Amino acid sequence: MSDALAAFRWRDALDIGLVAVVVYRILLMFRGTRAVQMLTGLACLVAGSLVARRLELYSTQWILDNFWAFWVIALVVLFQPELRRALARIGESRLLPGVLGASRAERAHVIDELVDAVESLTARRIGALVVIERSAGLRQYAELGVAVDAIVSADLLVSVFLPYSPLHDGAVFIQGSRIVAAGCFLPLSRNLQIARSLGTRHRAALGISEETDAVAVSVSEETGRVTIAVAGHIETVRDLSALRSRLGDLIGASAPAPRRGLARGVRRLLSRAPDSVA
Repeated sequence: MSDALAAFRWRDALDIGLVAVVVYRILLMFRGTRAVQMLTGLACLVAGSLVARRLELYSTQWILDNFWAFWVIALVVLFQPELRRALARIGESRLLPGVLGASRAERAHVIDELVDAVESLTARRIGALVVIERSAGLRQYAELGVAVDAIVSADLLVSVFLPYSPLHDGAVFIQGSRIVAAGCFLPLSRNLQIARSLGTRHRAALGISEETDAVAVSVSEETGRVTIAVAGHIETVRDLSALRSRLGDLIGASAPAPRRGLARGVRRLLSRAPDSVA
């Protein structure tokens, strides 16, 4: 025992630590997906192979041994979605926080307009789904929709999601300070642990957050509830102030309270006031 401890080097500790981190990240990536059941099935095959070799079951052992001859191809086919997601996460750039191609002022403008749009949509109980691109490119999903290429504005976002708009069923993609596409279709989440009460819009928001590092803001047309999906998790937002703060944290812009809030409130009061009589 003392000889083994004497031969133990700091490189061995580093090697064990790296392997533990890799295994831990793999388990986190597979948690809550169908890959857990597939890993259990592979473990059963390994156990069956050991039992067949122990009991000298030659036919069973031959079948299992031939299966393991092409196990690499089998793993790639079985775990293709998980492997694709893992490689995308590894390739994500962490050196450029926030929305690529946008300054801090532009990101604050995006947050301001998006919060205004969400306020109007929730008041009317209109469903919406807005995806904000960060470091991972979303071109493959944006190409499935209709190209827009317009500056982000609350009025444009509201008009897209109106019930009679031909684009209201899809998602809106924001890249930098511009709306690049609307009416886009997103991959649905494969997470089996999410609540059944979540509709297709929320599952799509969760799905794009699982595949990429994008931030998805969704508004429920049934309840008016606002949620944010990021990194495979969905968060319920209490109010517009919390939405503004959370978006500022996620896309790298600490947006101040909108300056036009006072003017907007005055306009609302004036619109509700009765007409004056001369």
